[in-house]
Amino acid sequence: MGITLEQVRKTFCGKKPAAVGEHRFYSVLIPLVEKDGELFLLYEVRARHMVTQPGEVCFPGGHVETEEDPAHTALRETYEEIGIHPGRIRLIGAGNILYGYANYTLFTYLGVVRYEDYLKADLSRDEVDEIFLVRMTDFEAHSPQIFSEEVRAEIDEDFPYEKLGIGRDYPWRTGKWEIPVYEIDGRVIWGLTARITADLIREVRRFFPKQSGVTRE
Repeated sequence: MGITLEQVRKTFCGKKPAAVGEHRFYSVLIPLVEKDGELFLLYEVRARHMVTQPGEVCFPGGHVETEEDPAHTALRETYEEIGIHPGRIRLIGAGNILYGYANYTLFTYLGVVRYEDYLKADLSRDEVDEIFLVRMTDFEAHSPQIFSEEVRAEIDEDFPYEKLGIGRDYPWRTGKWEIPVYEIDGRVIWGLTARITADLIREVRRFFPKQSGVTRE
């Protein structure tokens, strides 16, 4: 017996939408730290013995487990990586979502970490070599260099062009991937982490333009 309308209805009525095909979901926390009246961003350096991205600067975060809320992922991973308990983090809300061309989605969440908790951080040495702070004003004073990666379609040699009635010059979609690079106080912050950082600053400045003289409640 073939698929019936009732089977379709029962399958999709109330179903939580999911990605079509293979897709990965990640979530990171953007930790904000206030010290002596100044605002900082907290970063971690991935352990240099790790297989993927060893020694790179990133925000705490990781893979969203099945049925896990992405906000919970960001807080859980922060606790696992740098030892700051979710109860010690004041979650502000969701940042923008980054959609990667390599079949993944990255959620971001902003949370406030007390400076005292930053000093007491208990790093997981399997994943993190160190953590450090960068002033938000330093990012505004040092614009990133912007590079780009062109994303092109690479089609299998045996693709059935003739059967589909198209030629080998078919205009497959392409795209460009922005790669910002910050260099501040001897630290290099680049890639996804730099994109998230630049987006955060851009969003705040969109709402509170610098030297605008306008104050919003």
